Amino acid sequence: MTASQLDPTDDAIRGVGLRVTESRRAVLDALRERPHSRADDLLDRVLVTVPGTSLQSVYNALSDFADAGLVRRIEPAGHPGLFELRVSDNHHHLICTDCGAISDVDCVVGEAPCLTPSDDRGFVVRVAEVTFWGTCSACASNRT
Repeated sequence: MTASQLDPTDDAIRGVGLRVTESRRAVLDALRERPHSRADDLLDRVLVTVPGTSLQSVYNALSDFADAGLVRRIEPAGHPGLFELRVSDNHHHLICTDCGAISDVDCVVGEAPCLTPSDDRGFVVRVAEVTFWGTCSACASNRT
């Protein structure tokens, strides 16, 4: 087995031109376990493998990853910034207004950017962000 087959996390980090560090590796692994996470939620997981890591270190890694296109930051209204690994496919999100659960949903109609504005005002649209707000099935079943 080659080293890249043994450590896809290192390959992903190197693949976007970043240096592999213990904290970057731990942040990426934590995000794989918990997509749509806040930085402080990731810190809790990172501290298990890299004690002494600071919240600022987690933010730095996430910022580096976002700048390099390895992660995506989403900012749903009324929520802190969340991070995910699913990038470059123009997917959207379903968010439960009761429990806050977030699920990915593929592009709603057609090809990217999925939506065509009625008047683009001269913009060249590359991405459309759509957030569907509602009640997840678990919360809906608890209401009955």
